[in-house]
Amino acid sequence: MKPDIAERLKQAVGPKGFTEDPTELAPHLEEWRNKFHGRAQLMLKPATTAEVSAVLAICHANETPVVPQGGNTGLVGGQIPFGDEVLLSLERMNRIRAVDVPNASLIAEAGVILAEAQRAADEAGLMLPLSLAAEGSCTLGGNLSTNAGGVNVLRYGMARAQALGLEVVLADGRVLDLLRTLRKDNTGYDLKQLFIGAEGTLGIITAAALRLMPKPRMQRTAFVAVPSIEAAIELLGRLQAASGGLVDAFELIPRLGLDFVLAHIPATSDPLAAPSPWYVLTEMSGAEGIEAAFDAALEAAIEDGIVSDAAIASNEAQRAALWKIRETLPEAEKKESASLKHDVSVPVTAIPAYVAACIAAVAKVLPDARPLPFGHLGDGNLHFNFQAERGTPAEPFLAHWDDVSRIVHDITRDFGGSFSAEHGIGVLKRGDLLRYKSVAEIEVMRSLKRALDPKNILNPGKLLPD
Repeated sequence: MKPDIAERLKQAVGPKGFTEDPTELAPHLEEWRNKFHGRAQLMLKPATTAEVSAVLAICHANETPVVPQGGNTGLVGGQIPFGDEVLLSLERMNRIRAVDVPNASLIAEAGVILAEAQRAADEAGLMLPLSLAAEGSCTLGGNLSTNAGGVNVLRYGMARAQALGLEVVLADGRVLDLLRTLRKDNTGYDLKQLFIGAEGTLGIITAAALRLMPKPRMQRTAFVAVPSIEAAIELLGRLQAASGGLVDAFELIPRLGLDFVLAHIPATSDPLAAPSPWYVLTEMSGAEGIEAAFDAALEAAIEDGIVSDAAIASNEAQRAALWKIRETLPEAEKKESASLKHDVSVPVTAIPAYVAACIAAVAKVLPDARPLPFGHLGDGNLHFNFQAERGTPAEPFLAHWDDVSRIVHDITRDFGGSFSAEHGIGVLKRGDLLRYKSVAEIEVMRSLKRALDPKNILNPGKLLPD
C-alpha cells in the first residue's frame, strides 16, 4: 500500500481507529480451525458509519482491497486477509442504538456481540432467538454477513429471518439506509437481502434492525436416547404435532460425540445410565401446559420403543449441563484428534439414507476414519465430520480433506442438499460453488458483484469463484 493512502486511511478513523502492531494484528489473522493464516500490515477500527464510508471512498478511489471482519469466528476463511488488503474490524461499532418494546425490535451496530444483543432483548422482556455456540464472541455484522444459523433455526429461522432492516456502506462509500423496523414493506426489491449471506463482498453492514420475540413462559429440555436416526425423526414429528410446532431445537448427537465430550471437557457427565448409539437434545417452549404436552409425547415414544431413555432438566442448572454437551462437542472434537469437516443439509426425511451412503463411501477411501455426524437434525443441517483415531498424526489424515469433501458433497448433491448449510463459502468452498451451483446462478451472482463493486475491492477472492 502506498504510504500516502495508508496515511489518509488512518486520518479517516482517527488515532484510536487503527493499528499496525503485529501483536495486536495476530489474533485477527487466524481462524478457529487454524486452517487459514493471513497477512495484513494495517487494521482499521472505525467507530462510526461515517468513518466506514470515508474509508471505503478512499479505498474505492485507489483500488485498495478491504477485508471486513466481525468477531473472527468464521470457519471458512471469509474474514481473513491474505496480502495487500486493509483489514477492517467493526469491533468498535458496538452500540445498541434502540430497543422498541411495543414494536418488538432492536437496532444495533455491526460490532455488537450476539450475547450482548440477546441480553438487551432479555432486559426489555423480549428475546432475540438467534443462538449459536460462538454467541459470546461473534458479532451481529458477521452473523448477518454469513447468514448464521444455530440451534433455533427449526423454529425461528436463520439470521436472515431476524433482519428487518440494514444499514450498509457500499464499495464507493455511499451509505444505503435500509434501517427500517417494518414487518411489511412491499416497495420493490428487498435490497437488504442482497447483503445477508454475501460475506462482505457486496457491501459492509454497519447496523441492523432485528425482530424480537416474546419470551416463552415455560420451557422443557431433554436429553433423549434413541436407537436410530429414523427413530429421532419420528420423535421430532411427534413433538411437533403434540406442541403445534413449538419445538425450538432438535440436535442429533452420536455416542462417539458424547464420548469425546466426556473425555475432554471438564465438569461433564453422561445424563443417562446406559449407552445408546444416538441421542437427541431437544427443547420446546411456550405457555403453561407445554410441559404436559412434551412429557406425554415423550412417554408415548418410550412406550412405542422410539425412545429408550430420557433425562428431563428440572431447573436451569440441569438445562445448562445438557446444553454444555452439545455446545462443547466441537471443542472436544478438536482436542480428540484431526477432523475432516463438512457443513451440509439435506431434506430431513433423507438423512438416514444419506448418512449411511456417506459413511459407506468414505470408508472405501479412508477406512480408519470415524464418522461423526451431529447437529441440527430438526432443520436438516448436519456437521458431518470424519475423525482420525486418537494419536494419529494430523497432517497425513488432513491430506485427505479434498478427496473426502468431494465424496460427501457429491452425495449431498445427489440427495438434493447443500454443501454449505450455515458456515458460508469464504475461501474454503469457492471451488465447490463452481461445481455445485448452476452456470446461471453463478452468472447472476457475478452480475451483482460487478454492479455493486465494479473495482472488486470488497473481500476479493472470497465467496465467488474466479
